[in-house]
Amino acid sequence: MKFTRKWHRATTLLMVGWMAGGCSGGKLAQAGDEVESLRVEVLAKHPHDPGAFTQGLEWHEGALFESTGLEGRSSVRMVEPASGRVLLKKDLPAKMFGEGLALVGEKLIQLTWQNGVALVYDAASLKQTGEMRYEGEGWGLAYDGKHLVMSDGSAVLQWRRAEDFGLVTTRTVTLAGKPLGALNELEFAGGVLWANVWQQDRIVRIDPATGKVTGVVAAGGLLSAAERGWADVLNGIAYNKVLDRFFITGKLWPWLFEVRFVPAK
Repeated sequence: MKFTRKWHRATTLLMVGWMAGGCSGGKLAQAGDEVESLRVEVLAKHPHDPGAFTQGLEWHEGALFESTGLEGRSSVRMVEPASGRVLLKKDLPAKMFGEGLALVGEKLIQLTWQNGVALVYDAASLKQTGEMRYEGEGWGLAYDGKHLVMSDGSAVLQWRRAEDFGLVTTRTVTLAGKPLGALNELEFAGGVLWANVWQQDRIVRIDPATGKVTGVVAAGGLLSAAERGWADVLNGIAYNKVLDRFFITGKLWPWLFEVRFVPAK
């Protein structure tokens, strides 16, 4: 499964990322730039399917689209945020491992981890309408209004054409002037890119034009000690542009949190 087979490579990448700048409060120096230290302000807490191994999360017109992973358990689903009720669900073939998810117009595009296939769905019905191929691993996916941006677990983000998934360009994400690896779930909000760092309770804010991290969100402590015993890692970011707030959750988490990212005190 993803959290075991990725461990060795991701651990190395995480060590690079952590040495590049752990969040210790105040400002983090980044080669002459300031990196803002942020925290999570919880506005509401909603039920979340604790069996959902969350990979990607998208908000659209009052509903959440969610991609879940693990072979034999992967799906794409439409969820009612306030109740956690699954409104629609499409299971992936048993050998596919679902990953990142992005909404492009009326289409949903879902990555797979090592299958090299991006699945295309009609967002209203979750009926699969096509697929696109790519090389390498798929982790996170977001749409900037023109291109899809994809992570593969490294520090390198890939800009791809939405119509055929062709590679346009790549950019390395850096913190304190060094590559920040293990980038996972991605989300655009107001032209800024946000990313989960796999196996860490922190979310980073990235300038997509430069790849520089401009903010680090300390997102630990959302679950109780008992809940942490059953849950896996923090993962899943969706932006509600109407109310200017985020939804965040994790793999096998019992809760979905409605939050803002605010300056650390």
